[in-house]
Order: sequence, then C-alpha cells, then structure tokens
Amino acid sequence: MMRILIIEDEGKIAAFLKRGLKEEGYAVDVAADGEQGYFLASTQDCDVIILDLMLPGLDGLNLCRKLRAEGNEARILVLTARDKVRDKVQGLNAGADDYLTKPFAFEELLARVRALLRKREAGSPTKLQVADLTMDLLTHKVLRAGREIELTAREFALLEYLIRNVGTVVTRTMIAEHVWDVNFDTFTNVIDVYMSYLRNKIDRAFPDKLIRTVRGRGYVIKG
Repeated sequence: MMRILIIEDEGKIAAFLKRGLKEEGYAVDVAADGEQGYFLASTQDCDVIILDLMLPGLDGLNLCRKLRAEGNEARILVLTARDKVRDKVQGLNAGADDYLTKPFAFEELLARVRALLRKREAGSPTKLQVADLTMDLLTHKVLRAGREIELTAREFALLEYLIRNVGTVVTRTMIAEHVWDVNFDTFTNVIDVYMSYLRNKIDRAFPDKLIRTVRGRGYVIKG
C-alpha cells in the first residue's frame, strides 16, 4: 500500500484529505506541525508528503530543505495558500516536486498525487501477472484471460498485495497492516468478507482457481 503523509495544521483540511485519500486505497498519516511531520517523515517510509508551508514550529520550507538535505526521497507536494510566483519558486527550490494552492479541488490533488507516484515508480514494474491474470498499477485495469474485471479500490489493493507475495501465505494480520493500515484482530472478519468479494470476481467464472485459503493461516495466490 502506498503511504501518504499529510503535514497540515488546519484540522478540517487534514481530516478531509485523510478521508478522501483513504477511500482511494492509500495509507495515510497526519501531522499537525512541522516537528511532528519531520519525525514521521524520518521514521517511516512515505511515498508522498503533502506539505503546508505555514506550520507552527518548523515551517514547511525549512522542513522540506531539511528532508532533502538528509536524503529523503519521498515525493513532496506543497499545498498552501501562498500563491505568489516567488512562493512557488521558493517551494520548488527547497526540494518540492509539485505545488498546489488553496483553495483546491480534491480531484486535482488526487491527480497530482498519482502523477508523483508514477514518477517515483518509473523504474519499477507497472504491471503484475499471475497465470492469466494481469493488473496494471497505473491504470488500475485488471484482466483475466483477456476479460476486464472491475474492482473497488480496496479489492485492487488486496489483489496487489497477494500478487506481490505470490506463492507465499499471507495472514489476516499481514493483510490488515498492509491493505487496511490497521493491526487489530477484530478486523479479520472484514478481511474475510472482502476476500470473498475478490474471489467471486477473480475466480468464480474460471475453471482454474488462483486464490486459495490455507486453513488456520491465511490466503495465498498461485499460478
């Protein structure tokens, strides 16, 4: 699961972004000031950082410079009310990859996040395959024997995790941590329900079943 860090001191904006990005299948963390943002960015692997410039404590520009000086390679999207050309130049020169001003449309922010992720994964495979099942990580298109299969964002993330661990049994706890970004046992029933949805779409209409239950352990996908 791609992980996004939001560093934003306006609580309503942060909550809005977190909810929208989680609905798109991303793991999302939030920091309300520069120091907390620096700690989270330095101690976990973030794919994209959405960064406000006017933060209490350590401001966004200096935070960006600090992360780049330390070799942090996360893609940084500045999201700020500062809309002057000189502000944009300062943000990009500080090491940001993109710059978006408030107010903003979530659809545009999401498109920019996806573009940053594509750049980050430029050297990585963009398609995964098991047997006659293929999934395109950029277009989110899934095909089985040439037939397109419609998946929700959560089902897509679940299938991607299975394929990235092809041949390996993944437990419900592992799935919860990597696909839902949670780590408690009471969540396993929801995982079983979504796994049932996924199997109906991926395997039901085909003689060869790819997704299998390993009793007492979890699930595995095999070609």
